[in-house]
Amino acid sequence: MADAWLRMSAGDLGRGIGAGRIDPVALASAFFDAIKAHPLQGRIFARFTEARAMAEAQAAAERAKAGTRRGPLDGVPVSWKDLFDTAGVATEAGSAMLKGRVPEADAEVVANASAMGLVGLGKTHMSELAFSGLGLNPVTQTPLCVNDAEAVPGGSSSGAATSVAFGLAPAAIGSDTGGSVRIPAAWNDLVGLKTTSGRLSLKGVVPLVATFDTVGPLCRTVGDAALLLAALEGRAKAADLTGATLNGLRLLILENGTCDVRDEPRAGFDSAVDRLRAAGALIDSARIDVIDEALAMSAILYTPEAYATWREKIEAQPELMFHEILGRFRAGGQFNAADYIAARRRLDEIRAEYHRRTAAFDAVILPTSAIMPPKAERLLSDHAYYVTENLLTLGNTRIGNLTGGAALTLPTGLPSTGIMFLAPPMAEERLLRIGAAAEATLA
Repeated sequence: MADAWLRMSAGDLGRGIGAGRIDPVALASAFFDAIKAHPLQGRIFARFTEARAMAEAQAAAERAKAGTRRGPLDGVPVSWKDLFDTAGVATEAGSAMLKGRVPEADAEVVANASAMGLVGLGKTHMSELAFSGLGLNPVTQTPLCVNDAEAVPGGSSSGAATSVAFGLAPAAIGSDTGGSVRIPAAWNDLVGLKTTSGRLSLKGVVPLVATFDTVGPLCRTVGDAALLLAALEGRAKAADLTGATLNGLRLLILENGTCDVRDEPRAGFDSAVDRLRAAGALIDSARIDVIDEALAMSAILYTPEAYATWREKIEAQPELMFHEILGRFRAGGQFNAADYIAARRRLDEIRAEYHRRTAAFDAVILPTSAIMPPKAERLLSDHAYYVTENLLTLGNTRIGNLTGGAALTLPTGLPSTGIMFLAPPMAEERLLRIGAAAEATLA
């Protein structure tokens, strides 16, 4: 039975606990046994929190017996990306510069999830300081893509995605600044939710670009994403997904996100669109020119804040950083304050125009990534290839961050390809209902 638990959704595990069929202590033990026996565990997990997890599982088991469960995921294990502070446990954000950094308190979302009864298995590897969508990290570890052992898994929430994809956690919590939840979710055939900036607390989360940083789950089902969003907010009640349907929904294909898409991701997306249309969705397509303008401003919108956040630490020990990541940070020092402020103001105008143009649609859709997972060895040896693939990786997902709304990626059925749904700010519940209906069709 324990083997079956490793492939169940978080929601199903929670329902099993509630029905008395699954003991939280046995469940946590099953996952730790699987982790310890797995040949890739050291490339996925940076460190474990086994003592804390078993204590949390025991408390969850006692609540289950007493009929006082705190929520639908009480007793369900999760993994945490290694940029969420956990009291007394190192949180190093994939960086040698932060080696030995041990926070005194949990991040607010960790505390919320713990209060809802989630069981923390450990901290997962990630791109260095979260500044790459590839998931390549020669400083600490690079996990493997579940579909290609020679390829990177996507980042920056690389270990988060692979902990779920390889059956070592039912769900994972990551962060997304330009695609860091959605890319690894797509490349490892998972569901990934990027929340609206400000929806979930960043207190106790190691920052990259705080004005764009968001927290979100990587999991097996849209239902899990809804449950995890609620838990991260400290709520027991999740969005109601019952009765969700595609019939009559208006979806807009954003043509800006289909131009540079390679054959396999395009095939996955086109197949998904055909199935959504057959299920009753009304699908139009359009190009929105201001999106290209926003994408062209990405460097000035992201890198100055990233470099300002980390400049002192980076320049004290630049030799500790992977040279590709170091170069990306240092690029932020090339811009002046007036140009940055002008770009931020223009972005506000672009967001207003984009939301006006898309207001008649229930969601905007596009391929999650334009490319398939690149080979790790070539990324390490070919600078031009690294730059090209990194930019193409994040080109579409970054649209979700630049427009300021919520975003959800679902597997298309073709390995390592995803379809992304975009909704307005704070419209996660609407987006999850659309996702639930799409998931039923795409499955």
